[in-house]
Amino acid sequence: MATLTVAGVRVTHPEREVFGPGGPTKGEVAGYYEAVAPWMLPELSRRPLSLVRCPGGLGSACFFQKHHADTLGAHVKPVTLLEKDGDQARYIYVEDVAGVVELVQMNTLEFHPWGARIDDPDKPDRLIFDLDPAPGLSWEAVVAGARDIRARLGDAGLDSFVRTSGGKGLHVVAPFRRGPSWDGVKTFCEGVADAMVADAPDRYIAQASKSRREGLIFIDWLRNTRGATSVTGWSLRARDGATVAMPVRWDDIARLGSGAAFDWKKALKRARALRADPWAAMATLDQTLPR
Repeated sequence: MATLTVAGVRVTHPEREVFGPGGPTKGEVAGYYEAVAPWMLPELSRRPLSLVRCPGGLGSACFFQKHHADTLGAHVKPVTLLEKDGDQARYIYVEDVAGVVELVQMNTLEFHPWGARIDDPDKPDRLIFDLDPAPGLSWEAVVAGARDIRARLGDAGLDSFVRTSGGKGLHVVAPFRRGPSWDGVKTFCEGVADAMVADAPDRYIAQASKSRREGLIFIDWLRNTRGATSVTGWSLRARDGATVAMPVRWDDIARLGSGAAFDWKKALKRARALRADPWAAMATLDQTLPR
């Protein structure tokens, strides 16, 4: 059986075409995550994770996993969290590139962290808005929506950051000092989304109703609840073309043309050429979520 060592981790079947013909193999996926780890880990490390695992590649059934198993690898850590039903369960987190590659060895393609850290999972420290445009809407409309959210957060005293989703849209993310509850974050985000809909009902919708979404951008604020997750920056997406959720600068988004502007090869090239993290200030901003 062919094997490959990446970040000190033994990767089996590195030749397997997990993204189909022409896409990255399992070994190339592991190498990709090793290469981008310095940029990805600051957003991912020491946060409860949900994973998208595809044991047979994209051609087979993929599934979400959030609970820990000892078979995932020595660098894949458990953290015990309280669930909605009052029971306790072991969730997943990683601290280093070895943990990430061990999860790739177990056929993980996507990484989705919580908006809180493992040392205090009931005190979130970031919020996210996911802009999901209906088919046929222009990229310019998506960009305008992201800038609208940025302006509204700015009016509330929050600087924000933007990334491509790896799909159709953009994500706007804002960090804040820990302290608010999940309910407080949810209420704030719902208020922002509802205000956008009230001001421009011909452009936005804040309800997850596909039947009513035609011609509109869905402002998904529902990820701002305990246990909800969103794909991390630099994560591959389990989609044809191996696209990437890419953190970018606000000045970059207009010329990207699509939320799927980066595939794994373009992301690798960017990781090697990038001189500074466009989200570096995420870790140092000291700002407070308004009540």
